[in-house]
Amino acid sequence: MDSRRRGGRSSRFWYRLAAALIATGTAMFVVGLVRDHTGPPPQPPSSDLVQPTPVNAEPEPDNALRPSVPERVRIPSIRVDAPIRRVTTERDGTLGVPPLNRVREVGWWEDGPTPGENGSSVLVGHVDSKSGPGAFYELGALRPGRRIEIVREDGTAPAFRIDRIERVDKDRFPTDSVYGQRGRPELRLVTCGGRFDRKRGHYLDNVIVYASLIPGPRNAVPGTHRKS
Repeated sequence: MDSRRRGGRSSRFWYRLAAALIATGTAMFVVGLVRDHTGPPPQPPSSDLVQPTPVNAEPEPDNALRPSVPERVRIPSIRVDAPIRRVTTERDGTLGVPPLNRVREVGWWEDGPTPGENGSSVLVGHVDSKSGPGAFYELGALRPGRRIEIVREDGTAPAFRIDRIERVDKDRFPTDSVYGQRGRPELRLVTCGGRFDRKRGHYLDNVIVYASLIPGPRNAVPGTHRKS
Protein backbone atom coordinates (compact mmCIF):
# COMPACT_ATOMS: atom_id res chain seq x y z
CA MET A 1 0.00 0.00 0.00
CA ASP A 2 1.57 3.30 -1.02
CA SER A 3 0.93 6.74 0.41
CA ARG A 4 -1.37 7.73 -2.43
CA ARG A 5 -3.78 4.92 -1.71
CA ARG A 6 -3.69 5.70 1.98
CA GLY A 7 -4.44 9.33 1.26
CA GLY A 8 -7.78 8.32 -0.23
CA ARG A 9 -9.14 7.22 3.13
CA SER A 10 -11.08 9.79 5.11
CA SER A 11 -10.45 10.74 8.72
CA ARG A 12 -13.80 9.16 9.56
CA PHE A 13 -12.32 5.78 8.64
CA TRP A 14 -9.52 6.11 11.21
CA TYR A 15 -11.93 7.24 13.91
CA ARG A 16 -14.31 4.33 13.24
CA LEU A 17 -11.42 1.87 13.32
CA ALA A 18 -10.04 3.33 16.54
CA ALA A 19 -13.50 3.15 18.09
CA ALA A 20 -13.72 -0.53 17.17
CA LEU A 21 -10.36 -1.19 18.82
CA ILE A 22 -11.47 0.62 21.96
CA ALA A 23 -14.68 -1.38 22.06
CA THR A 24 -12.82 -4.69 21.80
CA GLY A 25 -10.09 -3.67 24.24
CA THR A 26 -7.19 -4.13 21.84
CA ALA A 27 -3.97 -4.22 23.86
CA MET A 28 -0.29 -5.01 23.58
CA PHE A 29 -0.09 -8.46 25.17
CA VAL A 30 2.49 -9.82 22.76
CA VAL A 31 5.19 -7.16 22.97
CA GLY A 32 8.33 -8.55 24.54
CA LEU A 33 8.09 -12.18 25.49
CA VAL A 34 11.02 -14.05 27.04
CA ARG A 35 14.03 -12.39 28.65
CA ASP A 36 17.15 -14.45 29.08
CA HIS A 37 20.54 -12.85 28.41
CA THR A 38 19.74 -9.19 29.13
CA GLY A 39 19.38 -7.26 32.36
CA PRO A 40 16.13 -5.51 33.31
CA PRO A 41 15.28 -2.61 30.97
CA PRO A 42 15.09 0.96 32.29
CA GLN A 43 11.77 1.94 33.84
CA PRO A 44 10.09 5.32 34.34
CA PRO A 45 10.71 6.42 37.95
CA SER A 46 6.96 6.77 38.45
CA SER A 47 3.86 5.44 36.75
CA ASP A 48 3.17 8.69 34.93
CA LEU A 49 5.58 11.46 33.85
CA VAL A 50 3.98 14.54 32.33
CA GLN A 51 5.50 17.76 30.96
CA PRO A 52 3.05 20.64 31.48
CA THR A 53 2.31 21.93 27.99
CA PRO A 54 -0.71 23.57 26.39
CA VAL A 55 -3.00 20.82 25.14
CA ASN A 56 -4.91 21.36 21.90
CA ALA A 57 -7.00 18.34 20.95
CA GLU A 58 -8.29 19.93 17.76
CA PRO A 59 -7.01 18.97 14.28
CA GLU A 60 -4.25 21.21 12.93
CA PRO A 61 -4.61 21.32 9.13
CA ASP A 62 -1.77 23.83 8.73
CA ASN A 63 0.69 21.65 10.66
CA ALA A 64 -0.44 18.17 9.62
CA LEU A 65 1.47 16.40 6.87
CA ARG A 66 0.27 14.41 3.91
CA PRO A 67 0.07 10.64 4.37
CA SER A 68 3.43 8.93 3.88
CA VAL A 69 4.55 5.50 5.09
CA PRO A 70 7.18 5.65 7.90
CA GLU A 71 10.53 3.97 7.23
CA ARG A 72 12.70 4.61 10.31
CA VAL A 73 12.36 5.89 13.87
CA ARG A 74 15.19 7.85 15.46
CA ILE A 75 15.42 8.70 19.16
CA PRO A 76 18.84 10.32 19.69
CA SER A 77 18.69 10.44 23.52
CA ILE A 78 18.54 6.62 23.78
CA ARG A 79 20.50 5.87 20.58
CA VAL A 80 17.62 4.33 18.63
CA ASP A 81 17.77 4.27 14.83
CA ALA A 82 15.49 1.43 13.79
CA PRO A 83 13.71 0.36 10.61
CA ILE A 84 9.92 0.34 10.62
CA ARG A 85 7.67 -2.37 9.20
CA ARG A 86 3.88 -2.52 8.88
CA VAL A 87 1.83 -4.40 11.49
CA THR A 88 -1.91 -4.77 11.89
CA THR A 89 -4.49 -5.99 14.40
CA GLU A 90 -4.54 -9.78 14.87
CA ARG A 91 -7.71 -11.87 14.95
CA ASP A 92 -7.49 -12.21 18.74
CA GLY A 93 -7.63 -8.44 19.15
CA THR A 94 -3.95 -7.90 19.93
CA LEU A 95 -1.69 -5.68 17.88
CA GLY A 96 0.85 -7.52 15.76
CA VAL A 97 4.57 -6.90 16.31
CA PRO A 98 7.74 -7.62 14.35
CA PRO A 99 8.79 -11.29 14.57
CA LEU A 100 11.13 -12.30 17.38
CA ASN A 101 13.97 -12.88 14.92
CA ARG A 102 13.71 -9.15 14.08
CA VAL A 103 13.52 -7.60 17.55
CA ARG A 104 15.53 -4.56 16.40
CA GLU A 105 12.70 -3.52 14.08
CA VAL A 106 9.67 -1.41 15.03
CA GLY A 107 6.09 -2.00 13.92
CA TRP A 108 3.81 0.74 12.66
CA TRP A 109 0.06 0.10 13.02
CA GLU A 110 -0.84 0.51 9.36
CA ASP A 111 -4.60 0.73 9.99
CA GLY A 112 -4.10 4.12 11.65
CA PRO A 113 -2.70 7.46 10.47
CA THR A 114 0.88 7.76 9.25
CA PRO A 115 3.16 9.82 11.54
CA GLY A 116 2.52 13.50 10.89
CA GLU A 117 -1.11 13.17 9.85
CA ASN A 118 -3.84 14.42 12.16
CA GLY A 119 -4.57 11.74 14.74
CA SER A 120 -2.51 9.25 16.73
CA SER A 121 0.06 7.15 14.92
CA VAL A 122 1.09 4.03 16.85
CA LEU A 123 4.55 2.41 16.85
CA VAL A 124 5.18 -0.80 18.77
CA GLY A 125 8.45 -2.59 19.49
CA HIS A 126 9.96 -5.42 21.51
CA VAL A 127 11.80 -4.60 24.70
CA ASP A 128 13.95 -7.75 24.47
CA SER A 129 14.01 -11.48 23.72
CA LYS A 130 16.24 -14.49 24.22
CA SER A 131 18.56 -13.08 21.55
CA GLY A 132 19.10 -9.77 23.37
CA PRO A 133 17.70 -6.23 23.66
CA GLY A 134 14.95 -5.10 21.32
CA ALA A 135 14.56 -1.80 19.52
CA PHE A 136 12.62 -0.27 22.44
CA TYR A 137 14.77 -1.71 25.24
CA GLU A 138 15.55 1.76 26.65
CA LEU A 139 12.16 3.35 26.04
CA GLY A 140 11.56 3.57 29.79
CA ALA A 141 14.60 5.85 30.13
CA LEU A 142 12.97 8.60 28.06
CA ARG A 143 11.70 11.78 29.71
CA PRO A 144 9.24 14.51 28.66
CA GLY A 145 10.74 17.08 26.34
CA ARG A 146 12.96 14.62 24.45
CA ARG A 147 12.76 14.35 20.67
CA ILE A 148 11.65 11.60 18.30
CA GLU A 149 12.11 11.72 14.52
CA ILE A 150 10.31 9.61 11.94
CA VAL A 151 11.84 9.22 8.48
CA ARG A 152 9.06 8.87 5.94
CA GLU A 153 8.83 7.52 2.41
CA ASP A 154 8.33 11.01 0.93
CA GLY A 155 11.70 12.23 2.26
CA THR A 156 10.39 14.16 5.26
CA ALA A 157 11.55 13.50 8.82
CA PRO A 158 8.93 15.05 11.13
CA ALA A 159 10.05 15.63 14.71
CA PHE A 160 7.87 14.95 17.75
CA ARG A 161 8.26 16.20 21.33
CA ILE A 162 7.57 13.75 24.17
CA ASP A 163 4.73 15.08 26.32
CA ARG A 164 4.09 12.14 28.60
CA ILE A 165 5.41 8.70 29.61
CA GLU A 166 3.17 6.14 31.26
CA ARG A 167 3.66 2.67 32.73
CA VAL A 168 0.47 0.66 33.07
CA ASP A 169 -0.61 -2.87 33.91
CA LYS A 170 -1.35 -4.79 30.69
CA ASP A 171 -4.74 -5.74 32.09
CA ARG A 172 -5.53 -2.01 32.28
CA PHE A 173 -4.15 -0.98 28.91
CA PRO A 174 -5.44 2.55 28.08
CA THR A 175 -6.83 1.72 24.64
CA ASP A 176 -8.74 5.00 24.41
CA SER A 177 -5.65 7.11 25.13
CA VAL A 178 -3.49 5.20 22.65
CA TYR A 179 -5.93 4.79 19.75
CA GLY A 180 -8.81 7.15 20.42
CA GLN A 181 -7.22 10.60 20.46
CA ARG A 182 -8.45 12.55 17.47
CA GLY A 183 -7.13 15.89 16.39
CA ARG A 184 -3.58 17.12 16.09
CA PRO A 185 -0.71 14.97 14.79
CA GLU A 186 0.51 12.77 17.64
CA LEU A 187 2.69 9.70 18.13
CA ARG A 188 2.43 6.73 20.49
CA LEU A 189 5.36 4.40 21.21
CA VAL A 190 4.56 1.18 23.08
CA THR A 191 6.67 -1.62 24.54
CA CYS A 192 6.74 -3.92 27.56
CA GLY A 193 7.89 -2.91 31.02
CA GLY A 194 7.51 -3.42 34.73
CA ARG A 195 8.24 -6.73 36.42
CA PHE A 196 9.20 -9.78 34.36
CA ASP A 197 7.09 -12.84 35.21
CA ARG A 198 9.29 -15.86 34.52
CA LYS A 199 6.42 -18.31 34.98
CA ARG A 200 4.32 -16.60 32.32
CA GLY A 201 7.31 -15.62 30.19
CA HIS A 202 6.51 -11.92 29.71
CA TYR A 203 6.46 -8.51 31.38
CA LEU A 204 3.40 -7.46 33.35
CA ASP A 205 3.23 -3.80 32.25
CA ASN A 206 3.41 -1.64 29.15
CA VAL A 207 5.50 1.50 28.80
CA ILE A 208 3.74 4.09 26.61
CA VAL A 209 5.28 7.28 25.26
CA TYR A 210 2.96 10.09 24.11
CA ALA A 211 4.44 12.70 21.75
CA SER A 212 3.14 15.55 19.59
CA LEU A 213 4.38 16.98 16.30
CA ILE A 214 6.76 19.93 16.51
CA PRO A 215 5.50 22.46 13.94
CA GLY A 216 8.11 23.84 11.58
CA PRO A 217 9.09 24.25 7.93
CA ARG A 218 11.52 21.29 8.14
CA ASN A 219 8.51 19.03 8.49
CA ALA A 220 6.88 20.25 5.28
CA VAL A 221 6.55 17.90 2.33
CA PRO A 222 9.34 18.66 -0.20
CA GLY A 223 8.23 21.18 -2.79
CA THR A 224 5.39 22.61 -0.69
CA HIS A 225 5.00 25.73 1.42
CA ARG A 226 3.19 26.08 4.71
CA LYS A 227 1.67 29.19 6.13
CA SER A 228 4.05 31.22 8.29
